[in-house]
Amino acid sequence: MNSELEKGITLPLMEAFYTIQGEGFYTGNSAYFLRIGGCDVGCHWCDVKESWDANLHPLTKVEDIVVPILKFPSETVVVTGGEPLMWDMKFLTESIKEKGLKTHLETSGSHQLSGDWDWICLSPKKFQKPLDAIKPLANELKIIVKNKSDFKWAEQQKVGVLETCQLYLQPEWSSKEEMIPLIIDYVMQNPKWKISLQTHKYLQIP
Repeated sequence: MNSELEKGITLPLMEAFYTIQGEGFYTGNSAYFLRIGGCDVGCHWCDVKESWDANLHPLTKVEDIVVPILKFPSETVVVTGGEPLMWDMKFLTESIKEKGLKTHLETSGSHQLSGDWDWICLSPKKFQKPLDAIKPLANELKIIVKNKSDFKWAEQQKVGVLETCQLYLQPEWSSKEEMIPLIIDYVMQNPKWKISLQTHKYLQIP
């Protein structure tokens, strides 16, 4: 492996953009998104499969990733993927925090945690289960509901998170018409859970 990549000094940056957070606890808030290439989880319904192969995305120095963020009035930088924890996130998060910005992570939890995060959204996938060590550190647990069996999966994944962790059920986009009524009913019967929607898709923004 490239030594700078191994140290997290460069990262395979797929895209970077300023937008509105569409999902979970911070829905509706402005945020600068960094999408890091590389993922070995392989969800068949993934809507960013082009992120999977890290070799398709240019290795970019962290300083060149961070500087453009400062052009926008964002207080929050969301690091997503792909699976960002395939790479060492320590240098990236330190560099972002040095600019006085908050760091949010979106992860499946399938790799060891690295980096300094203000908020961790854990979205575990059946295809590669999360490491137990990340669960007590999650601020938000977001389960994608593709079929009825995912409600059982959600309850299994809830084990190990803290009481303060926000719990979300989110319909998989292609199955939303079928799953939304089931999710509504489930949340009404299990009020610890909340509903998350991919509002950015309804709003037709990135």
